[in-house]
Amino acid sequence: MSSTQQRTAIVTGSAKGIGLAVATELTARGYRVVISDIDAEASDRAAASLEGAISIPCDVRDEEQVKALVDGAVEQLGRLDLMVPNAGVAIVAPLLETDLAAWRTVTSVNLDGVFLCLRYAAPAIMASGGGNMVAIASVTGVNGTALVGSYAAAKAAVINLSKTLAVELRDHGVRVNAVLPGFIGTDLVMDRAAEFEGYLGLPAGGFDGLIAQKQGRYGTPEEVARAVAFLADPEQGWVTGTALTLDGGLSGSLL
Repeated sequence: MSSTQQRTAIVTGSAKGIGLAVATELTARGYRVVISDIDAEASDRAAASLEGAISIPCDVRDEEQVKALVDGAVEQLGRLDLMVPNAGVAIVAPLLETDLAAWRTVTSVNLDGVFLCLRYAAPAIMASGGGNMVAIASVTGVNGTALVGSYAAAKAAVINLSKTLAVELRDHGVRVNAVLPGFIGTDLVMDRAAEFEGYLGLPAGGFDGLIAQKQGRYGTPEEVARAVAFLADPEQGWVTGTALTLDGGLSGSLL
């Protein structure tokens, strides 16, 4: 593959955590990556750390910014082969303590943002001759999950959205899959451990013990990144509409 045909990818929410790990893995596999994050300075720093990467900051809740993200990627890199909608936020609270503003904060990023990324990336990927979209969902999207109901509802919708688009885009050379991580040792999870402990009546540090019991350990961003790269691999040409679970057995056992 010549430099003018080098595969390219957009990863949203990629200044840190899972997004940065995905961008790093894709770079190692020969992609040129667009780092995109709502934090423009962090986005620029992350891009500077990866060979060939560029930074296009974006608030995925804003349709015009998402359109500009995709257009900018194609303009600067010449094509688009892979979209990874990863940007996400979460709140920890029982559903009946979640007001509409908080609900909309979570769903606007975790669902509307994914829809917009897929909506605008698909035509660009088709124009490049086909490719992939891999959404970062969650095991909470297939299980009732106390204290993160708004997050879980949005992730459930992302799984369905991915499956629907997989069917609609199958004959256009675009594969669409989702990755469903369990609890990953990122800021999104670790910064909320004390909130989980408070609601669950656990002692300080007790959330770590709960994770050890339920899924063995925290997953790593790199493990999620390798799953994304697997699903995007051209050799997996018949893998589409799949929701790949990575959770150390969390969703496979009652105890």
